[in-house]
Amino acid sequence: MATIQPTPSRTRVRTVLLAVIAVGLVLIGGGLAVALGIGRGDASEPNAVDIGFSRDMATHHLQGVELANAALDRSADPAVRGLAFDIASTQNNQVGRMHGWLALWGYSPTGGEAMSWMSADGAHSGHGMGAGGSLMPGMATEAEITALRSLEGTAFDVEFLRLMIRHHQGGLGMAEDAVANAKTSVVRTLAQRIAESQTAETSLMTDMLTTRGGTPLPAP
Repeated sequence: MATIQPTPSRTRVRTVLLAVIAVGLVLIGGGLAVALGIGRGDASEPNAVDIGFSRDMATHHLQGVELANAALDRSADPAVRGLAFDIASTQNNQVGRMHGWLALWGYSPTGGEAMSWMSADGAHSGHGMGAGGSLMPGMATEAEITALRSLEGTAFDVEFLRLMIRHHQGGLGMAEDAVANAKTSVVRTLAQRIAESQTAETSLMTDMLTTRGGTPLPAP
């Protein structure tokens, strides 16, 4: 049975609801900290990397969910649809966790200069634009997303894989920087999981792209 996935507009609504729910749960007290895996020290001592990564990776993930939902709407390829479902489910869950941490720490889910938390060694030239005009590595432009939605069949699948590979490559650099420089264990642990999963998914998508006659976009 086909699973109905949220459209991009519904995804944006879900994002707002996640933030509202996270703030509401903070009022419950320590139970939310336990649910989000935050210990007493982690809850009170995030550094700029913890905060910036949680904000920027959540934003980055939300575009990944948007791309995945486009594939669930338009692709007829079972392998592409299965991949898209996994990406959308995983990244939506991780966005909720990062927004929850920010609420517990007393920070809004958006704000500040995007990518300013990354070290000089980890900085990317990027592709898409983040909040405030700062570069967000690997993100697709609005024109690229519009062009993707105009495609059908194998042409859609190829372009989806090209955009998602580049998106994962950009997110990988962000995750690796957070692993090295975040202060809280929850952020370092999530960043490590993101790095591992996106490395594996990038390898899988590259193979899928090759079998469908496509070639990757330049890395961000």
